[in-house]
Amino acid sequence: MKLWQKSTSLPARQADVIKKIEVFTIGNDQELDLLLAPFDVLGSLAHITMLESIDLLTKEELDALSVELKALYKRAAEGEITIDEGIEDIHSQVEYLLTDKLGEVGKKIHSGRSRNDQVLVDLKMFFRSEIEVIAEQIKVLTDRLLEKSEQFKNVLIPGYTHMQVAMPSSIGLWLGAYAESLSDDLIALRGAYEVANKNPLGSAAGYGSSFPLDREMTTKLLGFDEPNYNVVYAQMTRGKTEVTLANAIASVAATMSKLAMDMCLYAGQNFGFIKFPDELTTGSSIMPHKKNPDVFELVRGRCNQLTALPNELNLILSNLPSGYHRDLQQLKEHLFPGIQTLKQCLDIAEFAISEMKVMDGIIDDPKYDYLFTVELVNDLVLGGMPFRDAYKEVGRQVEAGEYQANRDVKHTHLGSLGNLGNDRIKEKINRELGKFGFDRVKGALDGLVGA
Repeated sequence: MKLWQKSTSLPARQADVIKKIEVFTIGNDQELDLLLAPFDVLGSLAHITMLESIDLLTKEELDALSVELKALYKRAAEGEITIDEGIEDIHSQVEYLLTDKLGEVGKKIHSGRSRNDQVLVDLKMFFRSEIEVIAEQIKVLTDRLLEKSEQFKNVLIPGYTHMQVAMPSSIGLWLGAYAESLSDDLIALRGAYEVANKNPLGSAAGYGSSFPLDREMTTKLLGFDEPNYNVVYAQMTRGKTEVTLANAIASVAATMSKLAMDMCLYAGQNFGFIKFPDELTTGSSIMPHKKNPDVFELVRGRCNQLTALPNELNLILSNLPSGYHRDLQQLKEHLFPGIQTLKQCLDIAEFAISEMKVMDGIIDDPKYDYLFTVELVNDLVLGGMPFRDAYKEVGRQVEAGEYQANRDVKHTHLGSLGNLGNDRIKEKINRELGKFGFDRVKGALDGLVGA
């Protein structure tokens, strides 16, 4: 069954041709559509509520449809809805199930909308939901990073520039840096949420409807901040919303990839700062001593792939004019798996960091003596010597073999070794999370389904 099909009986050859075309045009879109099932039902619930308010449904029809849609929502949320053989997509499946149960009234749910705005509202609600999950995972990961940062704040390690030993750092300073990086990634993620959190329902095929649709009502019912006002632009957000989200995903992924690279380096024998339990490493088929950090190597590789996601989507969109085009279906093929990959990486990274062990006495190795040259320069400056003269004096000592490392580090300013600022970072993370407004959306949707 197809919402756009005019006839149910076709000549045999025409049916074969249509089947061939469907195999190409639908692909695995039905599988991806199942992720949209709960949101399609929610969109339909809001739409029929609005239709009754403008007299396109009777109160009795609304009540009957609402009961069935709420039952379908429960099934969809539990993953119990499938798309039957011969039915094109989740939108057709929902309408088929309603019509099968209620008869002709089931067909009325499509009045005043197109599959275009129906898909759009499904996608935007799906993206909102997935962004919430990602934001919550970032909160869990940053909590873990800050916990470990505090636990190991006094464990000194070398800091590097140009991959050369530079100045003293610490496990606490290092891990806190990634927590703060993720706090800025939340800002990018919130930008994607705000773009997604606008209602396209009522734009129909991109040119509105002659029905007196109440778009403000559906906006409120579905918990959107506001409508996409211009109906042409509402359709133009198909693609723009995905790219904005892909950019946010790439931002988080870039942080995760760098963190994973550090983990791989620092767990290696040439660094030896950290180690992981055997269960989180793999061995070699020939070298019995090997304990490879495969978890973080895969996080690194998968997150590097995710940084290419915005470009993949932009290439699909690069020469499309306004209006709907079937090319847009391809966005799901790239973005949906990307969302799942990021969630998996955030989850496994948090678990691995919770199991991380930190080695003792890292900084005591004589090869790290030069980490403390700047400390000596600063001590001379505090004693009254001009900085340039102090710099030259320490340089002379190094060249003459007279330099003696003093490992007593005295950093006190905000964000330094002795004053990590982790409380400020945690406050920033909570502040950014509070700006999303997840509770307001949940309240609207709970009201719609009667939860």
